[in-house]
Amino acid sequence: MTIGFIGLGNMGEPMALNLARAGTPLIVWTRAADKCEPLRAAGARVAAGPDEVFAQAPIVILMLANGAAIDEVLGRGSPAFASHVADRIIVHMGTTAPDYSRGLEAKIRAAGGRYVEAPVSGSRKPAEAGQLVAMLAGDPASVDEVRPLLRPMCHQTIVCGAVPSALLMKLSVNLFLLTMVTGLAEAAHFADRQGVDMQQFLAVLDAGPMASAVSRVKGAKLVARDFSVQAAIADVLMNNRLVADAAREARLATPLLDVCHALYAETLALGHGQADMAAVVRALEARTDSGVR
Repeated sequence: MTIGFIGLGNMGEPMALNLARAGTPLIVWTRAADKCEPLRAAGARVAAGPDEVFAQAPIVILMLANGAAIDEVLGRGSPAFASHVADRIIVHMGTTAPDYSRGLEAKIRAAGGRYVEAPVSGSRKPAEAGQLVAMLAGDPASVDEVRPLLRPMCHQTIVCGAVPSALLMKLSVNLFLLTMVTGLAEAAHFADRQGVDMQQFLAVLDAGPMASAVSRVKGAKLVARDFSVQAAIADVLMNNRLVADAAREARLATPLLDVCHALYAETLALGHGQADMAAVVRALEARTDSGVR
């Protein structure tokens, strides 16, 4: 069975490559044509546009930046929408507002299609290694059909229930990630400005109970001043806003998240939107250097 994959960005490209390299019959499309070439070389067919993907694949994975991009590809609000989704399973693997996903599921079901929410936890490095964690939501039959297809991309798949429970799980995990990486950046900034040996800082961190896969990767990036992108500041800020919006709607207190929101917004304003999220240290440095505490 041919699987469709639309969206070959920072995360989508390695995810689709893992599918192709595992022998999955794949037809792909993305707006930037040059992004398709590694997939073509790996054996995937490259479509001329989204219509061709939907015409040839009974299951279509979307790894797109936001709801507007999803709506455009699906043709939501136009006659093309029904022809794109009817008798197909649409798998939404990106991160959007839970309410958006709930509404999209209703529209797809009304048009005769099926829908699975499958956001992933992990950045580009685990995406390249096929070590993402997928959270799935939707009707059980559709989830059961989609779940085995994700194995080349995800070392674990966890069924969360009905839509939008997977996205609510993803936002919960993202809240922890945001506060953890921001705390690590602040600790590295403190150590650096206090004259601490930064290699020893990493050694102590890695040897202690706070060590994790995230701290090892992001700590090394902070010490090396390597802000090559794994999860971009602009994308992290978008995720922060999604968590904050969901929290406000539920009347939940999120004081740590609110501080992170301000710092990532400041980092973006400093011109580091396409740098890795570890570059949030730039906002901390700017506050220190300007005397803002």
